[in-house]
Amino acid sequence: MIEELVPDELWKRIAPLLPPPRPRRYRHPGRRPIDDRAALAGIVFVLKTGITWNQLPTSLVGCSGVTCWRRLRDWTEAGVWPALHEQLLA
Repeated sequence: MIEELVPDELWKRIAPLLPPPRPRRYRHPGRRPIDDRAALAGIVFVLKTGITWNQLPTSLVGCSGVTCWRRLRDWTEAGVWPALHEQLLA
């Protein structure tokens, strides 16, 4: 499902625009971060279907709606969306 929502050609153009992941803590590192492509697929799925973040089926993209929402928030704060918009229109 991820490849359908975010095709390889699109991912090759988007991946360089995303900020690097935060470094993990040495002590108590917690869970490993979700793949950026999976998070983007979740964001696209929510936008295409109009469902709420909590309704996102984890089985489709491999992460929860809350995780996708947090990644959307982080990428918005990092200014990813204007750069992404320019890249897609080029």
